[in-house]
Amino acid sequence: MRALLATFVLLFLAPVISGRQLCAAERPNVVLIYTDDLGYGDLTCFGAEKIRTPHVDSLARQGTRFTDFYTVQSVCTASRAALMTGCYANRVGLQGALNHTSQTGIHAEEFLMSELFQQQGYATGMFGKWHLGLPPYFSPLKNGFDEWLGIPYSNDNSKYHPVLSKEMPPLPLFDGDRVIELDADQSQFTRRLTERAVALIDKNKSRPFFLYVPHIMPHVPIFASDSFRGRSQLGLYGDVIEEIDWSVGQILAALARHGLEENTLVIFTSDNGPFLGYGDHAGSPGPLREGKLTVFEGGVRVPCVMRWPGHIPPGRDCAEPIATIDLLPTFAALLGAPLPERTIDGVNIRPVLFGEPGAKPAREALYFYAGTELQAIRSDDWKLHFPHKYMTRFDEKRHDGKPSGWGRLKPKSITQSGIEGIASRHGYRVEELPLSLFDLSTDPGEQKNVAAEHPEVVERISKLAEWARAEFGDKLTGRTGNGLRAIGRVESFE
Repeated sequence: MRALLATFVLLFLAPVISGRQLCAAERPNVVLIYTDDLGYGDLTCFGAEKIRTPHVDSLARQGTRFTDFYTVQSVCTASRAALMTGCYANRVGLQGALNHTSQTGIHAEEFLMSELFQQQGYATGMFGKWHLGLPPYFSPLKNGFDEWLGIPYSNDNSKYHPVLSKEMPPLPLFDGDRVIELDADQSQFTRRLTERAVALIDKNKSRPFFLYVPHIMPHVPIFASDSFRGRSQLGLYGDVIEEIDWSVGQILAALARHGLEENTLVIFTSDNGPFLGYGDHAGSPGPLREGKLTVFEGGVRVPCVMRWPGHIPPGRDCAEPIATIDLLPTFAALLGAPLPERTIDGVNIRPVLFGEPGAKPAREALYFYAGTELQAIRSDDWKLHFPHKYMTRFDEKRHDGKPSGWGRLKPKSITQSGIEGIASRHGYRVEELPLSLFDLSTDPGEQKNVAAEHPEVVERISKLAEWARAEFGDKLTGRTGNGLRAIGRVESFE
């Protein structure tokens, strides 16, 4: 992305970590592995019984399992915009999901975590799905990455779309800003991304690096290579997850081979919950309710494990509610780097990561939007849902990769907006939720509405909503936000 005017004058400074100063030479490498539509219940260390994930499980044993880790919007582009900018997706204008027709993307003035690392002298590489705008206008190479191999949007924007394949152009595979293949063999995606990730580690073993691996899988359509197809006890979906776990193992082995384990922070998580309408081609939310495209826990709470020996305690579970928006400010604190002089919604969660006694994120609430609707807020252990429509799958569970409502609904064009259009494309039905309060400490599955028993909690959290409505607006209440920043537009490049 275009260089910011701000000069980083604190390069030589170091944050306090675990009671001592971390010198510049000890600043960690960072490996961020970000899966696509992985369910909360799809890892052995999060309760999966028919999927083997020994390498992710090893991260959980050697590091910390964050059981209440969130994305702030449960759809592809919005989740990535929040991750990369440390802001609610609505603030940066990227709520929802872009596709091959989109003329918008991440604005040039937004500051991404990749730029943070690049400006601090790190080698930066991204291998996987971008989904923040079409190259070359919004290319990863213009946004802080030295290298990129991957696709610009989701893999269903291709001839393999389960419903709308006739509307889709060939899927481009980019290496840098050059298209190297059209409709590449998707069964090879996980292997190819892994090989490039390992190559980046090998090439930069003597300098700090930021490695971002936003896997293309298990977003539908799903594919596994011949080496993994038929290996799991959960069909093709399980095969796909076990191949992703293999990828994690290859990356961990590369770190070990170069003696980099002690000085590398490894994070494994997902962009949002599972795409439940796709039957056994989708994952499991475990004990949580619903999945992708909803603000229920199954959509926004995602599995997360982090390892950094000597800093993040091993074998620990942490239930503090933290989110992807917190990673950018936390990375800045670890590097001793200032953030730009613009609003960042995430907070520095270093004390939480390091298990400091009594550490909590410095905020009152997390806000969950679906598009431009403020639908839910989590504050402490309480989750308040405002009345809203939501999508839920039909009762049938298909086994052919088609959505559950296939044959019942006429699918609408991929450009059709609104919940009804989205629901029809993915075979969902639409239901309405009344004002609902859930105690997540006893009811993580959001089954028992206790709003009537706790009116004081409803009132308190309802007041918290005013901040988000003032900043981002809220279609449900007809509010317009004052804290919205410009979205990038293709015409600005022409």
